[in-house]
Amino acid sequence: MWKNIFQKKKTVEKPPEGDGIRTIRTTNLFQVLNFELYVKPNMMVMAFGVCSITLSAAYLVYLRMNMDPKTYIAINEDGTQTLMEKKSKWE
Repeated sequence: MWKNIFQKKKTVEKPPEGDGIRTIRTTNLFQVLNFELYVKPNMMVMAFGVCSITLSAAYLVYLRMNMDPKTYIAINEDGTQTLMEKKSKWE
């Protein structure tokens, strides 16, 4: 009788389905270093990131297409900018 009172009953709780890596026992250091694995996805932040990367890439493509490959901008000693043509060192 006394054995049954003092024995601890072990109950195993099953984690909810679909939680993935969040259900695995890990150290706090691993959770801090891999923070993105334990946070639920935020669609607003994800949409903002995709839009900003897309717009940045489009801007770089736009600059590349409108740039004349034979010219460059030189900054003079007094701080003014001058559009110069590239010259070959072989000429």
